[in-house]
Amino acid sequence: MLNQFLLQRKVALVTGASYGIGFAIATALAEAGATIVFNDVNPGFVEKGLEAYAQAGIKAHGYVFDVTDEEEVGKHIATIEQEVGIIDILVNNAGIIKRIPMIEMTAAEFRQVIDIDLNGPFIMSKAVIPSMIKKGGGKIINICSMMSELGRETVSAYAAAKGGLKMLTRNIASEYGEYNIQCNGIGPGYIATPQTAPLREKQADGSRHPFDAFIVSKTPAARWGTTDDLKGPAVFLASQASDFVNGHILYVDGGILAYIGKQPK
Repeated sequence: MLNQFLLQRKVALVTGASYGIGFAIATALAEAGATIVFNDVNPGFVEKGLEAYAQAGIKAHGYVFDVTDEEEVGKHIATIEQEVGIIDILVNNAGIIKRIPMIEMTAAEFRQVIDIDLNGPFIMSKAVIPSMIKKGGGKIINICSMMSELGRETVSAYAAAKGGLKMLTRNIASEYGEYNIQCNGIGPGYIATPQTAPLREKQADGSRHPFDAFIVSKTPAARWGTTDDLKGPAVFLASQASDFVNGHILYVDGGILAYIGKQPK
């Protein structure tokens, strides 16, 4: 049964995977046997990513391109297919967030978040699906968010994009499931990364940072997630083990979405 989770002879493209969640997911797919391809719009990040993969003992293929540029994406997908192989697994990880109160956010800022977080996955998926159909199947994993389900102050554009990404996931599953293409999402909870480290620092009196205390109190697991917590779900959704799972969003959030919170004392 465990062989169903192996990814030998599979090519996995993880967008924005020079570091962070994308890097962790790509590393997990590599450990399961996949050949890793990643991109970033920043050449310096691609170079650093290649160094990080090499240090982890992974031979990765890095490309510089913008996921929101349809023509550029098409050219690079064709290049990847020639240089590495047909993409069997696409993980749409690249994304941004702008924490700005809605009435202070410009339409241009709103559009930028939508463009990267929603149009990007649309463009990338559209580019790889034809070859997946010809090959007889494929896996698309969209990195959604708890904001695919919930609202929160200052993240109107992000929540709108991730809510849209949830529905794009379901629509790709609906439209291309007959071609043995499974499109699912992973919705990370609050993950401990270097970017969130300041929010988890102890205060001068030894107490938790207020946001840290808030997250822990809202999470039944009573902790932040780690990037390692995302590896198993990613391998599952990329593998033969999930061949009859389609249009599903797997929330890896320690139970936040299931929990109403503790009763005040």
